[in-house]
Amino acid sequence: MVQIHSSLLFICKFFQKHNTLSLIHPIYQGMTASKILLLIIDGLGDRPCDCLGGKTPLQAAQIPNLDELAKTGTCGIMDPIAPGIRAGSDTSHLSLLGYPPQQYYTGRGPFEAIGCGIQMESGMIGFRANYATIDEAGNVIDRRAGRISDTTEISAAISDNVDLSKYGVTIQFKRGIGHRAALALRGEGLSAAVSSNDPNTTGLPPKVIYPESEDTPSAKFTAEICNEFCRQTTKILKDHPFNLARKAAGLNPANIVLIRGSGVMGVYEPFEERYELSGSVVATAALIAGIGSSVGLRHVPVRLDTSLAEQVALVRQELATRDFVLFNIKNIDEYGHDGNIMEKKEFLEKIDKELLPLMEIPELMIAVCGDHSTPCTLKEHSADPVPLIIHGDGARIDYVSSYDEISCATGALCRIRGGDLMPILLDLINKTHKYGT
Repeated sequence: MVQIHSSLLFICKFFQKHNTLSLIHPIYQGMTASKILLLIIDGLGDRPCDCLGGKTPLQAAQIPNLDELAKTGTCGIMDPIAPGIRAGSDTSHLSLLGYPPQQYYTGRGPFEAIGCGIQMESGMIGFRANYATIDEAGNVIDRRAGRISDTTEISAAISDNVDLSKYGVTIQFKRGIGHRAALALRGEGLSAAVSSNDPNTTGLPPKVIYPESEDTPSAKFTAEICNEFCRQTTKILKDHPFNLARKAAGLNPANIVLIRGSGVMGVYEPFEERYELSGSVVATAALIAGIGSSVGLRHVPVRLDTSLAEQVALVRQELATRDFVLFNIKNIDEYGHDGNIMEKKEFLEKIDKELLPLMEIPELMIAVCGDHSTPCTLKEHSADPVPLIIHGDGARIDYVSSYDEISCATGALCRIRGGDLMPILLDLINKTHKYGT
């Protein structure tokens, strides 16, 4: 009796310490979680910032809901691919979904194309694209064409008027969000081993596209096709009424298309067959929507201006009928790339305020992490590990009491790799098959 009393006293003191007595609901009463929410805050991780007293934006942010998940879950840090590897958003999401990028990654372009609504088939070549502005001398002066918001009209003009039939090649070209777009090539003898026409800076002319790393007849052929595509699109855009109107209004015209990130469309084992789970992807970014769609997740269309509250509502809606939802929140990554420390901190707080409806869903296993770190001081992806929470029935509660890069490093999960995440989550919802007898 003394031993039982001591155990109960310890449990009560633990919950009192972590201030969680008021949050005990059926998920803590022996129910088995049956659904998974993978919440990826894009570019989440950071490094110490002087203006925050040496804290990261996540450490400095007031995030009581995420802290509560950390208190009542199990925490750790995670290398999206492997220690010391700077992960891209594409390779990291593949890794987190359990598709080793070393095996499955063929380039970013096909994912962007799918995310923009292009039906990609195995062997097609995809490119990410964006509208830009060149001056009369032919130099790029704005790589985002004034962050143009609607390119429907000019994208249709490109799709309808570019003619590559002399090469035996057809194109699909679709607008993305804002200045973004995507291009896909279909035909025989094509290769993804070609460079970009993007100079990656202003004040220089677009580059000539050439065979890259694989100097083969198919790469030379594809480079020639890409240069012809760029020539024709520039001619179409130069005096298009849409751009003439922008110039008259003092706006930068979208008078050139920059293409990059070429890749050949691969073959992916369907998510539902791989894990015996139905799934959806909710993301504003075409890249993430494309990755999800490529592996068979149902794509839930989300506009760039869709509020976080509306995105959360869409996630709840999907979880009502699906076993798994990948929910990507993009804005944080952009603040990291722009070096906007306070904006990153404040948006983390905004995210936190909208998460409560997801925390109230019973029988849900929630994993919260980043896909990579984008330190504001670096303005680029880094190899720093990202903080991870796993919350739900069966997750061992450790002593972490706040969600940040340093606190989570002391958690029970210790340090894992992105490829470990899905097996851990599947085991917690009792979907793992025994290895051996």
